[in-house]
Order: sequence, then structure tokens, then C-alpha cells
Amino acid sequence: MTLERPDAASARHREPTTTTGSFQTVEPRIEVTAPLGERYAEILTPEALQFLAELHDRFAHTRHELLAVRLQTRVDAANGRDPRFLPETEWIRNDASWRVAGGAPGLEDRRVEITGPTDRKMAINALNSGAKVWLADQEDATSPTWANVIEGQLSLFDFLRGNLEYTSPEGKEYRVTASETPTIVMRPRGWHLVEKHLKFHDRAGRSMHASGSLVDFGLYFFHNARKLIEAGRGPYFYLPKLESHREAKLWNDIFVYAQDALGIPQGTVRATVLIETIQAAFQMDEILYELRDHCAGLNAGRWDYIFSIVKTFRSRGRRWVLPDRKQITMTVPFMRAYTELLVATCHKRGAHAIGGMSAFIPNRRDPEVTERALAAVSADKRREATDGFDGTWVAHPDLIPTARAEFDAVLGDRPNQVDRLREDVQVTAADLLDIPSIGGEVTEAGVQDNISIGIRYIESWLRGVGAAAIDNLMEDAATAEISRSQVWQWLHDNTVTAEGTRIDQTSIVRLMAAAVAELPRFEGDRFDDAISVFRSVALEPEFPTFLTIPAYTRFL
Repeated sequence: MTLERPDAASARHREPTTTTGSFQTVEPRIEVTAPLGERYAEILTPEALQFLAELHDRFAHTRHELLAVRLQTRVDAANGRDPRFLPETEWIRNDASWRVAGGAPGLEDRRVEITGPTDRKMAINALNSGAKVWLADQEDATSPTWANVIEGQLSLFDFLRGNLEYTSPEGKEYRVTASETPTIVMRPRGWHLVEKHLKFHDRAGRSMHASGSLVDFGLYFFHNARKLIEAGRGPYFYLPKLESHREAKLWNDIFVYAQDALGIPQGTVRATVLIETIQAAFQMDEILYELRDHCAGLNAGRWDYIFSIVKTFRSRGRRWVLPDRKQITMTVPFMRAYTELLVATCHKRGAHAIGGMSAFIPNRRDPEVTERALAAVSADKRREATDGFDGTWVAHPDLIPTARAEFDAVLGDRPNQVDRLREDVQVTAADLLDIPSIGGEVTEAGVQDNISIGIRYIESWLRGVGAAAIDNLMEDAATAEISRSQVWQWLHDNTVTAEGTRIDQTSIVRLMAAAVAELPRFEGDRFDDAISVFRSVALEPEFPTFLTIPAYTRFL
């Protein structure tokens, strides 16, 4: 899987080759291994399951190969090999002639996008929010319980057929009442996650858990692609956690196949890629190139990006140790380099650059908290709009007017500012890796905050709630990953806090006991399980690549 030069374009096959070998013994199939709840059969139809089987038959092998490449990349980084701009694809970066497909119906103006899970209540709130786009999140804002995975699909299925409604246990009724609803951009799970309630049986008779990415994408696309087109929009996707242009090519191959399989014109799909790993930051041009026929833009996934920095360099010594999480702002040099390079790269290729999500959220019961949140969000969005971003994310409907005002001030009546090329931006590899200049310090309060936030978020996730308001911040899997990975790094680096305390097993046990003592226990909580998960992902010598993998395996 290599990038082709333009003179090789004529030799390209649009449909990817199957990799199932030369012998065939059984037809590939998907087996449902979990109970079917009410209406689940409407999503898990024989035809939809056959489509999932075909996706796995064609692409599961490549997915496994690319996950193995990720493992080797992690080993290389641990051994001192820094990420770099790839010399073999320099021609892609230097060729100014190519462009991506860019905007599509409903995606021309993306100045404010609201993110959130796909349960019925949150879906209705997002659709009534007044945002331009709703990121319908099956990934970091969704705990992937079997119910959440399938019922989230039902929410989207029902909305596109005019049937989405919800009545709370207290009797409050929710309906979609907005005259103009946001364009839906669905985010499937990342390549590393499986769906253990569906089993793929391949042609050789082997069985394995289905890919969470292929399940989320496949079910949504199969049921809704035509409905979306009929509604004047299209099947649009956010692609999370990519680490290389080869992973982008895999998605492009999937789009090509899926459109052909359902008789949908090529180029109808649009994808926005989250640049949320340090590896992907060095391959933005190449990622856009591989997806050029289906790409709308890139997004600065700030929280996962910080997590990726910690994860990649966690064992490389003191130079790579980051301070308290709250000190890692968007204005520190390595984050500025990353976001400015993203805007410049996108606009050079005709792609939208979408900003990230500020974690601050309002509190309708506390005006002072709300005032601080609005001020912080306003400053964050003003910086993004001024830097050249074409839109941004918010996590709460009350933040939409604030974010919109900052982008309106820069954009006016224009739908975007893709024509602003940012030719002044010159970012080097050293700029992207300039971790030491951040300065700052590690404090006992910072350690305890990470422990407390990590445990409380994991507890919420285990109960099926993937987006949780904690201490007036919106926490999802990405921010929880920062919390636990920083604790792991500080512990294994023997970091000394600003108060002079060495972070070792003794001090961690003391701080963890203090955090546990303050947990808001309640009947039916999952704190005991959450504490167990946190210990395994933050305090053990082995560092799980994602906390959600062992937590999902053990508890969901």
C-alpha cells in the first residue's frame, strides 16, 4: 500500500482486491452473539449483516496488517525514533496541483459543529441546537455497550425517517422541532476497537470479533446513505485515530467499495479526518491525498493529540514529561505548530480546517461558572477563527451562540475561509516535537485531579455514559486518556512535584486513597470496577494503548 505518483493513476483499480486467499470453503458471514433488544432486528437485517460480512471479507485483513504497523511504530518511538515527514512521499507535499473534493451539500458552512452521543435524548438536543453540523458520535462520547451501539443506529435511522422522539422516565417529551437541522457527520469507532457482540466468520472458517469501525460505518451507510441523499445531504463521516496515510487509504477503499455495492455515485461520501495523533500530524498532506476523492477536511482533535504525545514518548525521559493537564493549553508552542500546520495544509488543498473542542461547559445552576466558561470558550474560538479555521466544535448547545459570534466576526457572510492560504506558516519537525518549551510544573493537585477525573469518567463509561460533565468540564474518553497516561508517565519517570514529593507507588497510593474517599458513591455505581480499571491502565508496568480496550473486554 503505497502512494502512487500521478503517472501511475491510469493503473489504479478503483475496487480494492480481496485478500482472502486462493481457496474458498465457506461464505463469509456475521454472527450476532448478543441478545436482540426491541427493534434491533430493524438494524441487524440479513441484508445489513451480509453487507458487514462483505466489508470484513474485503478489508479486515488489511486492518489487522495496519494495526501491526502501529505496534512497530510504537516500538520504534520507544527506542528513540522520532516521527518525521516521510521522504518517500515528499513529491505529494511538493506538488501544488492537486486538491481534495472539498465541501458537499450541507457541508459548505461548518462554522459551529456540536458533538455528542447518539442516544435519543442527546440526538434530539443536538438536532434542535441550531448548529451547522452535528457530529453524531459513536466513538469517544459513546460508551460502546451493545445497547448504545445499536440504539444509536436506531436514533439515526428514525430521524432520517421522521420518527425520532423520546420520553424520559420523568415523563418529559423530546421531539425534533427545528425548522433546519444540522448536517449529520457520523463518527465510527477507531480501527483499534472491536465489536465483541458480532463475530465475523471468514472464508477459511476462522472466527473473530468484528471491527467496530466497519460495524458502525457499515450499518449507518447501508441503512441511511440513500435517505441522506434524498434529503439533500449525503453520507458523511468523521474518521478518528488515524496514524498514517495507509490507514486513510483503507478508508478510501472502503468508501469506493460501499458506493459501488449500493449503486451510489462515486464521490458522494465525504470524510473529515481527525488529526489527533502525532504520527498523523506528519502525514496530513498524504492523508488528504489518499482520500482526495472523498475528503472534506481535517479536524484538530486536541485532546487525543495531547494523549498521543504522552503515549508516544512516555518512556523517553524527562524531556518528554508534560506538566499538569490544565497547563497544556492551545497556545503552547507545539500545539500552535500543530494547529497552524493543519490550517495551512487544508487550505492549500481546498479542504476545510475544523477546530477542536474547548472542555469548558456552562452550568445553568451556577451563573459564575457559566460566565467563566463562556469567556474561556470565546477566547478559544476567537483564536481559531483568527488563525484561519473554517469552523469549530462545541459540546453544549448553550455554547453555540458564543462560538458562532466569534466565527461570524471573521467570516461575515462567507461560508468559510478556505481561500486564506496561510503561506506565512512554516512548521518544521522540531516545532511539532518542541515539548520542552512548554515549561510548567507537576503539582500534587494535578496528580490528584488526574486520578479523580480518570476514575469518575471510567465509572460513568462503565454505566454506559460516554460524555460526562465533571468539575464543570466535559470529559470523554480522550480527556480520560490524558489523565491516566500522565499518571503513568509521572510514576515511571519518578517525577518530583512542585511541592517536592517524588511520584512513586507510595505517594500515588496516598493520593489515590484521598481521591477515592471523596468519590460521590451511590447505589448501583461502578466505582469499584472503575478503580480496578484505573489501577491497571495507570499504575501497572505495562501501558495499554487505550484504556477502553481492557475496560471493554472485561466489563462491557
